[in-house]
Amino acid sequence: MPPEQKSNGALIGSIVVIVILIIGGIYFWKHSVENKEAPEPQVQNSAASLDAELNNVNLDSLDSGI
Repeated sequence: MPPEQKSNGALIGSIVVIVILIIGGIYFWKHSVENKEAPEPQVQNSAASLDAELNNVNLDSLDSGI
């Protein structure tokens, strides 16, 4: 009887999965670094805009359709 041959399929499959995980981790890491470098929106301008819009809302006719 010939000696049994070892199957390296599990080892190769594990290596492929590890490489894919490493590549995916690098991709997401670079993507998160790019998002952190984006400028933050101006919160004060937004608040002033919302205050102006709130002051201009006519609440007198709010329940006229009921």
